[in-house]
Amino acid sequence: MALAATGAQAKDWRGWNIHVEDYPVSHGMEAFMAEVTEKAGIGGKVFHAGVLGSQPDAIEQVRLGIIDFGVFSLGPMGQAVPATNVVSLPFIFKSVPQMYELMDGEPGAALNAALEEKGIVALGYYDAGARSFYNSIKPINTPDDVAGMKVRVMNNDLFVGMIEAMGGNATPMAFAEVYQSIKTGVVDGAENNPPSYESTSHFEVAKYYSMSEHLIIPECLCMSKKTFDALTPEQQDIVRAAGKASTDLQRKLWQEREAASMETVKAGGTTVNSIEDKSAFQAAMVPVYDAYLAANPEMTDLVNLFRNAE
Repeated sequence: MALAATGAQAKDWRGWNIHVEDYPVSHGMEAFMAEVTEKAGIGGKVFHAGVLGSQPDAIEQVRLGIIDFGVFSLGPMGQAVPATNVVSLPFIFKSVPQMYELMDGEPGAALNAALEEKGIVALGYYDAGARSFYNSIKPINTPDDVAGMKVRVMNNDLFVGMIEAMGGNATPMAFAEVYQSIKTGVVDGAENNPPSYESTSHFEVAKYYSMSEHLIIPECLCMSKKTFDALTPEQQDIVRAAGKASTDLQRKLWQEREAASMETVKAGGTTVNSIEDKSAFQAAMVPVYDAYLAANPEMTDLVNLFRNAE
């Protein structure tokens, strides 16, 4: 029998999500809310497509307990919780399976503690894919292949430094501008995960997709600590179990979506090349790490916890 909601959380929960309703993240969040409702007796609704506001605003509202839970990229999370910037370092993860292992283990626990200090309880880390390079000129197999290329990146100094460390020309710009910019030669290419590369039709204008997997930035299923602390111990156990089940489901759905996207781009004429040995790329990132740690020396132990993991 579902546990009756206490007076402290008699109101329905509100969940923030930036993605559209038919998306792996969204299905994971809906499954989480459904399990919490069934087993803990707490009602709630997931609000998709960013209708509850921008991601930075929503993170702050979760900290304040105005929004009860959400799924947030750990990239933008760095403004509120600086420790989460570590997973935005290039090649900090060796692969997506390793990301799962580390985020479910000791390194993830260290981030959990940093989040909780800021009023956020991490319930699981969703898969947001691995970002790889695509361009209109040639396959990329080594860092030298990036030299001289004009590559669109997200507006973040870490990502600008990543391209510059390989001799490329980093061009921050809005994501909506990328298709036309590649088509007209303003940039030669960009980088993103397979579903984004496919769903935006970027594969139509950038026919070379090189599986560098240089950025693997997970998303966090996060809850307001104020909301979580108002629960009974039994309800907290239910919520944590629902978060784990939701994470497992989302990762499965993401992998299925990613495989479907790869089939679509290959059928559309994309040349896809794997990069089995990424050591040259990792070596090229030494200046990026040096600059980051010089500016954030307090992050050295955390960076090494991720970077030195097998």
